Amino acid sequence: MRPDGGTDAGDGGVPAGPEEAGLVDADVPGAVGRVLDQVLADRVARARAVDALFAEELAGRVALFTRSGGKRTRSQLLWWTLRACGGTGAVPVGAALRIGAALELLQTCALVHDDVMDGSALRRGRPALHADLRARYAGSAAPERLGRFAAAGGMLAGDLALVWSDDLVAETPLAGTAAAAVRRLWSDLRTEMVAGQYLDVQGQVTGSYSPVRAMRAACLKSGRYSVERPLALGAALAGADDATAHALSGAGLAIGTAFQLRDDLDDLFAPSRLTGKPSGGDVREGKPTCLVALAHVRAEARGDRLALAVLRRSLGDARLTEAGLDRVREVLVRTGARDSVERRIDRLVAQGLRRLDGVLPAHGPGERLRRLLTAAAEGAAAGGAPPGADSAVPVAPASSGAKGAGR
Repeated sequence: MRPDGGTDAGDGGVPAGPEEAGLVDADVPGAVGRVLDQVLADRVARARAVDALFAEELAGRVALFTRSGGKRTRSQLLWWTLRACGGTGAVPVGAALRIGAALELLQTCALVHDDVMDGSALRRGRPALHADLRARYAGSAAPERLGRFAAAGGMLAGDLALVWSDDLVAETPLAGTAAAAVRRLWSDLRTEMVAGQYLDVQGQVTGSYSPVRAMRAACLKSGRYSVERPLALGAALAGADDATAHALSGAGLAIGTAFQLRDDLDDLFAPSRLTGKPSGGDVREGKPTCLVALAHVRAEARGDRLALAVLRRSLGDARLTEAGLDRVREVLVRTGARDSVERRIDRLVAQGLRRLDGVLPAHGPGERLRRLLTAAAEGAAAGGAPPGADSAVPVAPASSGAKGAGR
């Protein structure tokens, strides 16, 4: 077994010794990236055998989008959970890196689809994939028709990433009970991701500002998908006992929800140069985040008509100016919604970390996992990595004629 996920025996599920796992420890994102390079090169070659244009314009974009994935937070969570649960015994290096790579492809699917649904032109400071496709064919058709093409291309690109991620999991040899556990978790993860996204768009169209519903969407859209399930996959690969798996599940859900709440705050209060996307996107799209829902409920309780008027006028206004965003920020601060969400994040992170006490080692891999979880919940302004905000990395499909696309 090689630390890049390859294997001389041809079996990605054969356990490797701790010395090989130690090589991955030194650079987990790099190890996952090397597996992605191998997998994506194969998938693009196979796409080329189907159709050269499809391979260049869609498969190539998906591959480059995924390769430029930044910090690889989800695959790192999986790896360090595996290491924290596995002690110094045999480690299924190849299987872990391949499942981690599948998570990155699933993230590509989620981000590309999310940008289409939200109509977002930018992703991490670069054109979103669907916007890059539209630019590729600018002038070739009427704007309305071109827009439909770009949206369809974006959805198909996300679908392709999902297919590749599923293929990667299905083709990964797994031993014993880990096989059934991983495949069940993978099934749940995909369904929860779709459910969270549906609640997100459903909330936008209904204009329902319920903190309870907002927290439910945060749990599904990020808590489970971004943290709880990657931790659970790592525990399953390590063969962790039920008590450990249960503690990790509780910790992951709490801290993962904190991730989403932090992302909501960053959308309005973190500099765009750190988030890689225009500030206030959630407000312009009318997303009923927990932050906005709390402000709405508090303003109603206090009879604050001015605050309610600002929220009703601003939420869902795609042309809202920076001055308009400043008025929304002032309402979020004045109603105490911002401070309330900050305190909730702190409580969730502390609660999650406590779940790990006595279950995982305090040093070594256990400490690395705790640091990763804490840093991610700190958000973009503090240098953390909230879900979907790894880093701004330019991506440009070769010979496409486009100037760049990014995540």
